[in-house]
Amino acid sequence: MTAAAVVAEAGKEARRTALLLAAAQAIIGSAAPIAISLGALAGQYLLGPDKSLATAPVTGFNIGVALGALPAAAIIRQLGQRGGFMTGTIVTALGGLVATLALFNPSFWLFAFGLLVIGVGGAFVQQFRFAAADNAPPEFKARAISFVLAGGIVTAILGPQIVIFTRESFAPVMFAGSFASILVLSAVGAVILSFLRIAPKAVGGAAVEESDARPLSEIVTQPRFVAALFCVVGSYALMSFVMTGAPLAMVGCGLSTDDATLGISWHVMAMFGPSFFTGSLIHRFGAERIVAAGLVLLIGCAAVALSGLALWQFWTALILLGLGWNFGFIGATSMVAASYRPSEKSKVQGFHDFVLFGSVAFASLMSGAVYNAWGWAMLNWLVFPVCALCFVALGALKVTSLRVAN
Repeated sequence: MTAAAVVAEAGKEARRTALLLAAAQAIIGSAAPIAISLGALAGQYLLGPDKSLATAPVTGFNIGVALGALPAAAIIRQLGQRGGFMTGTIVTALGGLVATLALFNPSFWLFAFGLLVIGVGGAFVQQFRFAAADNAPPEFKARAISFVLAGGIVTAILGPQIVIFTRESFAPVMFAGSFASILVLSAVGAVILSFLRIAPKAVGGAAVEESDARPLSEIVTQPRFVAALFCVVGSYALMSFVMTGAPLAMVGCGLSTDDATLGISWHVMAMFGPSFFTGSLIHRFGAERIVAAGLVLLIGCAAVALSGLALWQFWTALILLGLGWNFGFIGATSMVAASYRPSEKSKVQGFHDFVLFGSVAFASLMSGAVYNAWGWAMLNWLVFPVCALCFVALGALKVTSLRVAN
């Protein structure tokens, strides 16, 4: 086989892998909008007169993603990506079962624990984008990440529609049907993942040469990694912070639960819709510029949200929030993926997701506290200083890069 044929075959296999992971992202990833859109509302349903902890189940979900990051990376490293990802579907199904039982036997903290377990399953889903990049040639890495995240378009439609059509399936037990559906999503996702052709890693062996691996401390102190982590945390934490409070604010302003759910649907579509071309934009303009564009969109979200409380203002703000997240998250993830060697990927990806989703969990918890104490406006005012800090990180990276070049 000629060198050109080998390259063509590698590109074809990379696209197949990315498409399968995108399909799995679309199905299993639908558990996330179910948990996010209903977590706070179900929390209110299960709580007594004091509703200040209503967003705690959503925080539980995000804590689960953070806590699951390092174990998920270790399991994937041990079992290989195919076996590790299929293990993740079992965890997600277990979380859906626990949350459903908590609603039938009303228990707020058991429900929050169920969402935490769903979040641990979500930590495996978060590894899909890295798997697509790791199994792609260098020129296709950014596009491979975009392919996987583009699966979120289906998630944006499927998750909220499941909520709308199933939340009263087991009435008078509200929302139980939606969380029971997570078991079905997990089973379908496992079937899709079974078609992956990524070679499993032998137990007790190493499929990747480890001799050139650097210490984690050396990798994570690189200026490019530091700036990327700063921006990915800022983009994702702001998205979680504003999005978690949005359904509470919409219902609190007299809008319906369906309005809030559809608002989340538009938001999730905006999160993943641009993924079809974000990779190409990164390839053309560079990751740093795309991240900067995402930060500008996040500022636009806050400006619209502060302009009024009409339905169109909530939905427009949520759409801008999703677009800003897409550019910021994919751009910063591409920067991270370029900062480590193949032999370093497991420990770097695990550390990255642990820091990222730990921050996201804190943001979602603070969302409920800030909303109850100071209202929807304060949630959006806090977007500005965080974006400013991210711009400072990008500027510092630019200065450092110019010094190295000179």
